[in-house]
Amino acid sequence: MKHIEGNFKGVRNADIFYQAWLPEGDVKAVLLLVHGLGEHSGRYMNHVNRFVPLGYAAYGLDHIGHGKSEGQREVIDRFTDFTSTLATYYERVKGWQPEKPIFILGHSMGGLITCTYLLDHQADFKGAIISAPLIKIGENISSMTITMGKVLSRVAPKAGVLAVDASAISHDPEVVKAYANDPLVFHGKTPARLAAEMLKAMMHVTAETDKITLPFIVVQGSQDKLVDPGGAQMLYDKAGSKDKTLKIYEGLYHEVHNEPEREVMFKDLESWLAAHV
Repeated sequence: MKHIEGNFKGVRNADIFYQAWLPEGDVKAVLLLVHGLGEHSGRYMNHVNRFVPLGYAAYGLDHIGHGKSEGQREVIDRFTDFTSTLATYYERVKGWQPEKPIFILGHSMGGLITCTYLLDHQADFKGAIISAPLIKIGENISSMTITMGKVLSRVAPKAGVLAVDASAISHDPEVVKAYANDPLVFHGKTPARLAAEMLKAMMHVTAETDKITLPFIVVQGSQDKLVDPGGAQMLYDKAGSKDKTLKIYEGLYHEVHNEPEREVMFKDLESWLAAHV
């Protein structure tokens, strides 16, 4: 496969890093990768190594304040910082791969970005793969916590409020170790502004889910401790799509694609994509 990388100007003229992996032969479809909170596009090599040899081109970007992109780590003004930059990147990908069907693949916060983006841009895609979407507010988050988060977002937007438990991403200790030692992964606490903007986006998606009508598949580990697995079920139940699939993988953690049992999930994705290209 061929690997390319570069930069483009995103929101507020920030330098945004992107990379792509292209098959040796003809491209039959495109996967647009949308990564999760604190991580980067380079953590999706299991997807790349699975699908690029099958003829799919994979394109990923590092969100503003993430990975190799410009910006203070995880600091944003509004959630639209992510979706506006994604729109710019989509237009570039479409120009590089004209007439090719494009599937969007979003994981975790990337699933929230994807769902938010689809509410206005779903006609651009042949379908969507949504992995462990961060779209349901956990029952452990009280209304008081939400209110305090909104206050902090205004008075101390960069104050850290949430941290990701690395041990909860996968049962594979090597995956956890690689994540913990990855210099491109942000290991600090998520700033109050980003946390508040994510909550706002989650409420927006929850209220508008029925407007999502394109074909999609949701994949979710049943023992996910980082996002509420009920979000995957809610998306499946409420979406207006006639062509929708939900796959719950019993006992698996947050990053199903990085679990020892990931082969089952990848076979499901391979079959679903083949049926929709």
